[in-house]
Amino acid sequence: MHVFSIMKTFSNLEQIFSMESTFVRKRYLNKVKPYIGKGIIKVLTGQRRVGKTTLLRQIMELILKENKKTNTIYINKEHNEFKHIKVAEDLFKYVKSKLSKSKPNCVFIDEVQEIEEFEVALRQLLVEGIDIYCTGSNANMLSGDLATHLSGRYIEFHINSLSFSEFLQIHKLENDSDALNKFIRYGGLPYLIHLPFDDEIVYGYLKSIYNTIILKDIVSRYNIRDIDFLERLVEYMSDNLGSYVSSKKISDFLKAQRVSLSVNTVMNYLKYLTNSFFINKVQRLDIIGKKRFEINDKYFFSDLGLKHSIIPFTGEQIGQVFENLVYNHLICQDYEVFIGKHQDREIDFVAQKGNETKYIQVAYLLPNKKVREREFGNLLKIEDNYEKIVVSADEFSEDFKGIKHIHIREFLANEDF
Repeated sequence: MHVFSIMKTFSNLEQIFSMESTFVRKRYLNKVKPYIGKGIIKVLTGQRRVGKTTLLRQIMELILKENKKTNTIYINKEHNEFKHIKVAEDLFKYVKSKLSKSKPNCVFIDEVQEIEEFEVALRQLLVEGIDIYCTGSNANMLSGDLATHLSGRYIEFHINSLSFSEFLQIHKLENDSDALNKFIRYGGLPYLIHLPFDDEIVYGYLKSIYNTIILKDIVSRYNIRDIDFLERLVEYMSDNLGSYVSSKKISDFLKAQRVSLSVNTVMNYLKYLTNSFFINKVQRLDIIGKKRFEINDKYFFSDLGLKHSIIPFTGEQIGQVFENLVYNHLICQDYEVFIGKHQDREIDFVAQKGNETKYIQVAYLLPNKKVREREFGNLLKIEDNYEKIVVSADEFSEDFKGIKHIHIREFLANEDF
């Protein structure tokens, strides 16, 4: 596999935005609204091509609707016309040259992490009373760059690829098995609205996104030299979806690949993949003691379409794919999600939000009494009164002793989960 990047540049804002879906993701827009005009930097984070630019445009449109005289300044570091903005000083000078003395000023910066020490310029601009919005495709910009220099001066809004409900809306599909299959195969990147559901076309586009993530967000940012091994590691993660990842498993993988990299280096590679929002790490939680374990994490892909552009979907991983779907849906609903450990049993997911907790078991099908007893039985052993749910693709679902049994399509389409 060779890394390549397909980059398109546009000469003006109208061209940039005409290529994006006009679908309004109200859930995210409503989160940002209360902070418009406030002296705090609004940061939209997420994997490349999940719709951050479109949301930025919609915020801009909302601001202009409220006050047509607002002076909006737009910078997108993915486009050649802004390639001269390389460091904080360049950014500060450019914005200063575009400011209006008689109108309120708003600055919108796409992929702000591409500007060296951008946080220094943002701090200066914030002091001058400018309303600032930016996007970033790397989690490290928050844990390091922004947190260090702008502590308490920014708020993050994490943007995910389309939920199943959004996927149905944007593609005008009914909630049926065919729609779920499309969602599993192709994922939820918004630009797919412009493409036919054809494997060659869709996966060609998704592979270009994957290669851009690998090249720009990982290889270039972290000076990775062994690109071939990085890609083999991604294939390994795809092939072992939802499996526990430990130092021993990584060590065994290295031996099988005849690679001399240290286990720590490989774990760093995994961290880089999570920093780019390509995969998500899920820790284990002791349900009784509330302790978080530091070993044996699981990893899920942010977008299943991107995963299947690496290793094609065959149906053999359907159980793990269902887990990935449920995990992604829960984080879309702002839950903090863990793998549950209850005595000697595993609970697929413990989802927490505020004072709310849900326990969720996921299975492809519950074909016999033994499987049903295992999935429901694990939840019945938990003695607290939090909500307990079993999710599967069985056409006939029936609650059992207070535990809800929900069809996967119903679960994914419900924005309250």
